[in-house]
Amino acid sequence: MKPTTWFDALHQSHQRGESYVLVTVLTVAGSAPREAGTKMVVTAATQYDTIGGGHLEYIAIDQARTLLAANQEQQHIESFPLSAKLGQCCGGAVKLLFEVKVQHCQHVAVFGAGHVAKALVPLLAQLPLQILWIDSRAAEFQDMNCPANVRIIIDDDPVGEITALPENCWLIILTHDHQLDYALVDAALKANRFEYIGMIGSDTKARRFRTRLLNKGYSKKALHRLVSPIGDPSIGGKRPIEVAISIGAQIIRRLHDCESEPGLLKQKNDQVDVHDLR
Repeated sequence: MKPTTWFDALHQSHQRGESYVLVTVLTVAGSAPREAGTKMVVTAATQYDTIGGGHLEYIAIDQARTLLAANQEQQHIESFPLSAKLGQCCGGAVKLLFEVKVQHCQHVAVFGAGHVAKALVPLLAQLPLQILWIDSRAAEFQDMNCPANVRIIIDDDPVGEITALPENCWLIILTHDHQLDYALVDAALKANRFEYIGMIGSDTKARRFRTRLLNKGYSKKALHRLVSPIGDPSIGGKRPIEVAISIGAQIIRRLHDCESEPGLLKQKNDQVDVHDLR
């Protein structure tokens, strides 16, 4: 549910790890749309609450997103005369405070929209993650109401989306097609900028994929980025929700490792060899 107040929006943005700008009417001189202390929250995608609407709010949102794009925490104060030049004739003036909060949010790309993905995405959406949910089948997303931190991408060629993924995005491959799984893993390894490439499947499937990829020329060190079978092995069960919880547990562990020691995961990838292929 979309927040209706700036206060709720702050809470949700913190929960999701989403960067935002808190815009506050600092002072008012003369007539103005809203009183001092009025606030709104602006993110890269939307806004919450209002400082009075009109052209002032439009300009304030634009300014907030310009500050947000700098990806740097800062405070900025700017005065706006409510004159004809601004498209408002209140005759007063307002001073706005822009407080930029940058949150470094991990991106996760989920490929596939089958039963496991449909159980997993709502779980991941409750974490401070930005989720890209990718599939070629538009029908799988019909009547789906996703949280604000989940973006659905429908593409006839999901492999082509690899090049557009954010740097060090974590990949979760859950498609309905083994050949598509292989093509996604191949493209992700070739990109050489993703530390976690998780793929669903049996031990046999994982061994066969690793053998094919080694024969194609990938090093054992490169293949350590492929985590398959994906999920926490201590959590058993084959029901979609059980598999989803297992994957979710692994993602949560990675998040905690990143928060406690930001360089830890990269060191592990650099030092530990690929799983035994025998």
